[in-house]
Amino acid sequence: GFTEAAHERPPEEVVAYLNEFVRAFDTACEAHGVEKIKTIGDAYMAAGGIQGDSRAAASAVGRLALAMQQLQESRPPLGSRKLPLRVGIHTGTAIAGVIGDTRISYDLWGDAVNVASRMETHGVPGRIHVSDAFRRAAEDAFEFEARGTTPIKGIGSVPTYFLAKAR
Repeated sequence: GFTEAAHERPPEEVVAYLNEFVRAFDTACEAHGVEKIKTIGDAYMAAGGIQGDSRAAASAVGRLALAMQQLQESRPPLGSRKLPLRVGIHTGTAIAGVIGDTRISYDLWGDAVNVASRMETHGVPGRIHVSDAFRRAAEDAFEFEARGTTPIKGIGSVPTYFLAKAR
């Protein structure tokens, strides 16, 4: 609903709204030990485990996602529209680095990034949609709801879950 809401509001109000949630999410990343990678339009990309320990990173990312949901739920609407987050999480191997000669930026690439993105796009507003790999990595820290087998573009039909709450 962000695109529709943004068309209804003056640009400076939309930018202020985005700035407020990005700043709140940056603070949440810092608090949970997760690295902000970048914003992409109205999307926010973060990663855990860049320095190692994938189980601890999975827990940190899951807790960040829950915190982000709470932050967004407590925010006022953009105009007349309440905008629930759609979050996707996956765990796996990725490559990080800086590329380019101008407008240099740090980025992350690989299958883990692509699958996390697919979890988000095939997710449900207001829910945290996760892969089976993430569920297995974080099952001691969270409760999950089975979503069932979900057809994911470029991957096929795979079991996916919703992260329900922290244990």
